[in-house]
Amino acid sequence: MERSDRELVRESRRGEKEAFRELVERYQRKILSIAVGMVQNREDALELTQETFVKAYENLGKFKGESSFYTWLYRIVVNLAIDYRRRERRHPTVPLVDRATGEDLADTLPDPRVGDPCDRASAHEIGDRVAQAINELTPDHKAVIVLREVEGLSYEDISRVMQCSKGTVMSRLHYARKKLQNKLRDCL
Repeated sequence: MERSDRELVRESRRGEKEAFRELVERYQRKILSIAVGMVQNREDALELTQETFVKAYENLGKFKGESSFYTWLYRIVVNLAIDYRRRERRHPTVPLVDRATGEDLADTLPDPRVGDPCDRASAHEIGDRVAQAINELTPDHKAVIVLREVEGLSYEDISRVMQCSKGTVMSRLHYARKKLQNKLRDCL
């Protein structure tokens, strides 16, 4: 029988490392997916994911349980990713990564010997442009796009993760989508 997050958190607070390990195993793929969506670099996303769980473990005593453990982890990884983006300010990269799984999509590309090369080139260019446009958004706009469009969170969940009102989430999402539409107008 699977233990609830609440039970695992309680046991983790008592020092039971196996309980925290179970929480990590339960959420590491989802947290990695968020990190990849936010920083667009698998290696950095892996580091942020690890940092998220270290920070969660160190701060278990501060987790009040008002939101789900999962929402709390989301907040940690989003904050770390925003801090990372502010620190780095590197030239944007456009890796070919599935934002839902964090896996390299190179293996899923169509066989280059099959189909129209112009169509493949066009699709690849559009994918690159979309990834670059998302990468150029402000950290808050990027976060709401990733949380809503990639992870499928509700407005309420996003407002808890981002610690802002539902109206603010809706506004940020509206402006982020507008910015993406403007940047990608010639692709559509």
